[in-house]
Amino acid sequence: MTALTHTPDELHGALGGATAISLVPTMGALHEGHLSLVREAAKLDAPVVVSIFVNPLQFAPGEDLDAYPRTLAEDLALLEGEGVAAVFAPSVATMYPAGPRTTIHPGPTGAILEGASRPTHFAGVLTVVAKLFALTRATDAFFGEKDYQQLVLIRQMVEDLNLPVRVHGCPIVREESGLAMSSRNRYLSPREAEVARVLSQALATKDVDKARMLIDATEGVDLDYLELTTAGLEPVAAGYAGPKRLLVAARVGSTRLIDNVAV
Repeated sequence: MTALTHTPDELHGALGGATAISLVPTMGALHEGHLSLVREAAKLDAPVVVSIFVNPLQFAPGEDLDAYPRTLAEDLALLEGEGVAAVFAPSVATMYPAGPRTTIHPGPTGAILEGASRPTHFAGVLTVVAKLFALTRATDAFFGEKDYQQLVLIRQMVEDLNLPVRVHGCPIVREESGLAMSSRNRYLSPREAEVARVLSQALATKDVDKARMLIDATEGVDLDYLELTTAGLEPVAAGYAGPKRLLVAARVGSTRLIDNVAV
């Protein structure tokens, strides 16, 4: 049975002194993409912990902090079906007992793409992830490639701060339409979900100009950015032949969606 815990002491009591712990950090409202991370984590010889915490530090004023779906009972049922050892669902007071006094600056890579549109976002993400690593005592952590810039920055943080955690990136899971799975997809109306398919269709071209033409020709999509970068999110220099990433962010209705593909 999956243990529901709210404090680090409860969590470690439920884990019985395990020295290796596989962590899947989430904000809840779980879907098949999250469960694919859980299944990857379960391949290691360690108990799997899923954290569920809607982190206020990564939401700017006017974003969807209050509206973000919170479905703890449904999430717990899904995780019990996957054999998860424990769910760690802390309160804001547990995570930030003195408020957000100390945060982690993401550096230049945190100021582009998502960071240009959401300037405080990645400081909030890195801060909560570092705290989750410390509070859960995770030895391995699993993240989806849908949030590709987040994954790059978490790996950067672990390397730069010498954190004793192995970071595992896992492939994007998509709906039948091709839309990348996201907890925010539930905001989309049926018509908006149909329109949003163009984002994955555009990325499938693996060509920034063709992708832009497809998106520009689709009514109802408000493009934020469409960028081709190196795998490390650096500008692609002339003659560069290494791995690249094509990344997109756009609004469909009031819902902001992101996606990416390896090139």
